[in-house]
Amino acid sequence: MSDAELNKTLEKLSSISLCAKRDPAFEFLSLAHHLNVVLLKDCYNRLARNKAVGVDGVNWKEYGANLDDNLETLVTKLKKGSYKPLPARRVYIPKGDNAVRPLGISAIENKIVESGLARIMGNIYENDFMEFSYGFRAKRNAHQALKVIGDSINFKPVNHIVEADIKGFFDNVEHDLLMEFIQIRIKDSSLLFLIDLFLKAGYIDDSQLITTEKGTPQGSILSPMLANIFLHYVLDKWFDDKVQNHTNGYVEIVRYADDFICLVQTQDEAQKILRALKNRFEKYKLELHPDKTSVFSFGRYERQNAKQQNRRANTFDFLGFTHYCDKTRRGHFKVGRKTSAKKYRVKAKELNQWLKSIRNQVLTKDWWKTLKQKLQGHYEYYGVSENYHSIKQYYVLAVKLTRKWLNRRSQKKAMSWEKMYNYLNLYPLPKPSIRHNFYAVTQGVN
Repeated sequence: MSDAELNKTLEKLSSISLCAKRDPAFEFLSLAHHLNVVLLKDCYNRLARNKAVGVDGVNWKEYGANLDDNLETLVTKLKKGSYKPLPARRVYIPKGDNAVRPLGISAIENKIVESGLARIMGNIYENDFMEFSYGFRAKRNAHQALKVIGDSINFKPVNHIVEADIKGFFDNVEHDLLMEFIQIRIKDSSLLFLIDLFLKAGYIDDSQLITTEKGTPQGSILSPMLANIFLHYVLDKWFDDKVQNHTNGYVEIVRYADDFICLVQTQDEAQKILRALKNRFEKYKLELHPDKTSVFSFGRYERQNAKQQNRRANTFDFLGFTHYCDKTRRGHFKVGRKTSAKKYRVKAKELNQWLKSIRNQVLTKDWWKTLKQKLQGHYEYYGVSENYHSIKQYYVLAVKLTRKWLNRRSQKKAMSWEKMYNYLNLYPLPKPSIRHNFYAVTQGVN
């Protein structure tokens, strides 16, 4: 594949984006032909190379050993309509508080085709998606969502939060409804048929094939795009059209994938929005979790009101952070953030289990680099304004756990604290630091 061929293919994808942007009602009749060898080869090259294998048992390197022939065969199947996605291999990962989250590991060809589909669809829907949608989108991330929440609560008349949780969203999306939404923009029957095949591909769980009559394939490359399309029509567009401009007082919504909160000025409007949300999701056969959905006061007057009412000030968790009412050195209100207790426990457990599993498998110097990467990754996400204490606490825990499992390699405890500190001086672990400075205060408010 030459650079010229790839550039030509990317230009064609850009033309899709231009059409979608120029005309929000434009219907795309012919898209499947973009799933050619050039695009799929680029998709293959962009895949992570060390991921777990699917039910085919083929990894990235093995598939690439005969890449051109494999892709030619794959494209031929796509053109003939004979391609059928393999079921995903289901695994379970810790979610927190002893709960687990199901995850599907796709076969290598599934990943390649899913990636191609997601790129084609992304060039359409990135022009449609709302500004307040941050999850799994190009040039958007969780930290931007967190900053918007902090700035809005700090600077705008936000006094109440509508906290909502869609019960089992990824497992309960109705395929027919999702396909109806997709067909608003996409009329290519071949592409629609292919998307439907992925929705119904099912998964292997404990050697049994489980068919999927609803839901999006969790863990797949295509799933975030499908989820964003569904929620764009069910939530985002509806909120923008029917709620945003028909509410007394200030209102704002921030969504990251299936997690969202509404920032509202008055309690009455917050309650109305919550009732409207329940009705809206029921219409599309989804349910808000009764124990995780509520309206509560939060904002610049929350600490004062809580004190008068002899209660603790409200907090809320969003995207792994507990948000609480804090104040600056001058006494002005500001939103504080810290790693949520639930997420901290999960991360601590993951680190402990990894150190336990690795301690006798390889030499310390060989896994020390991975430990550094894990710490850097933790700081990169949780190293936000106001959260230094939590990430420092995680660093201290990492050192303690590392020493603990180094001493478990044999019955003789060889790593004293003195030796541990000497080792850290020679081979230092990355120290905690704030990576995302979106510190904001509300000026002039006591």
